[in-house]
Amino acid sequence: MSALINTKYLDCIEACQACLIDCKVCLSKMATMESKNDCPYCCVQAIDVLQATIGLMAADSKFAVEHCQLCAKVCEYCAKHCAEHDEDWCQRCAESCRKCVEECRKLAA
Repeated sequence: MSALINTKYLDCIEACQACLIDCKVCLSKMATMESKNDCPYCCVQAIDVLQATIGLMAADSKFAVEHCQLCAKVCEYCAKHCAEHDEDWCQRCAESCRKCVEECRKLAA
């Protein structure tokens, strides 16, 4: 991580980056598969909010904490849907989302 990033965001940025990667993997693997719920659509939404949240934290934006609250909600939704699938990538995505939720809520508290 860059020394220019506000250190209060480091753990959250790291969790969001890991979640972003796992959501992209889940989305790509699920793209050709039938889903019984909102996966992979939830991953699309999570990817969008994760990218924005990471960017706002990196910029030390006054809106970063508010965005972390939204990010936690979207990732919680994504974790719920991905966890309902047995595929390894869905389970990994759900776990990353839960970790992201934890870090975003910790920052927003």
